[in-house]
Amino acid sequence: MKRLPIALAGTAAAMIAAVPSVSAAPASVQQETQHVTYRGYDVTVPASWRVVNLDENPSACIIFDASTVYVGRAGDQQDCPAHAVGGAPSLWIQPLDAGTPTAGARTPERGAAVATQPDADGESQVVVREAGVLATSFGGAEAAKRLESATLTAGARPAAAGTGTATAASTASGTAEPLSAVEAPGTFKGRGFDACAAPSGATMAAWKSATNFRGVGVYIGGVSRACAQPNLTADWVKTRTAGGWHVLPIYVGLQAPCTSFAHRMSSNADTARGQGRNAAGAAISAAQSKGIGADSVIYYDIEGFDNGNDTCRKAVLNFLSGWTNQLHRKNYRSGVYSSISSGVTALSNTYASDSYSRPNHIWAAWWNGKANADLKPYVPDGQWNQRQRVHQYRGGHNETHGGHTLNIDSNFLNVH
Repeated sequence: MKRLPIALAGTAAAMIAAVPSVSAAPASVQQETQHVTYRGYDVTVPASWRVVNLDENPSACIIFDASTVYVGRAGDQQDCPAHAVGGAPSLWIQPLDAGTPTAGARTPERGAAVATQPDADGESQVVVREAGVLATSFGGAEAAKRLESATLTAGARPAAAGTGTATAASTASGTAEPLSAVEAPGTFKGRGFDACAAPSGATMAAWKSATNFRGVGVYIGGVSRACAQPNLTADWVKTRTAGGWHVLPIYVGLQAPCTSFAHRMSSNADTARGQGRNAAGAAISAAQSKGIGADSVIYYDIEGFDNGNDTCRKAVLNFLSGWTNQLHRKNYRSGVYSSISSGVTALSNTYASDSYSRPNHIWAAWWNGKANADLKPYVPDGQWNQRQRVHQYRGGHNETHGGHTLNIDSNFLNVH
């Protein structure tokens, strides 16, 4: 198979020798697959998958809206859309450096291939020390099987001793000391934003100085999460909270059965309720790994669906009941993000129902441009009226503050 090289950073021969080699082989008309090789680690993927070289374009967004192989180091600040739902099978192959978190990753005894099973978020990781890379799959079993069949080429070089030993809770200084948990989001009334990928520390500092934003939504996990989170660690959460930010953890898992999303819940009410409980367990694990402790609110992102479809609506309500019940059992509070006319309306209409468990907080996507917590006529004033509301009043748009640009959704918080 003919291999067409991706351009390497640098032009001088000495620089080229020092840069990790990246190659991709587009399939011919008759072929259905392509090889992607990075630092001697070779994976075979469908020819339709994109290949993005982060070493050449570090600001590129690691987004799972379409199947993609990302290779290289992520930049401090990715150029991501504010709101998206992912789930497309994808891979990220990055250098195995001293600070690379590898907790939970599998390590082949020899070679590159190793059997791996996606976790509850649809992700799996493999540490390949013989090539000095960490390979992560997203989106479930289809992507994970690409790691199981990976091979090494003659260009593979072993990682230096001691690389890839950091944990997910490592601090910015490189230590792995445990961090005390924070309670999210805390008490706050005012403006905030959410972004697909957690912004860098420098961006957060600049925005705090230049704006009155103090709430920040971050996507902590879920099989339908759209973006990777290279910045989001327990230290990031701890530092932002100590600096006066109010963090809203968002989990994006299975979506309504009457949608076209890649990962959907069952239309059977009992099954959906069990899936909601499972999602809550996975979300708690994700929250704890980011230093988000008990009594925190975790918001489930249920994207818009046909609220007039009775079977679909009941499946969603049962799923969210399972979600809420399990969070309460584990001493967390339940939140739900959804569009004002679908998920939020369904919850409002069953606010006093004995059949469904009520979430502690609602987060309504209603892009009316009004920065307040007034959700009438969809939600009466008497519902979730004890500082239990977030209103997403404007959808994805660019804002620049302190010289740092982000694509964000705008929110108004009244939370406790």
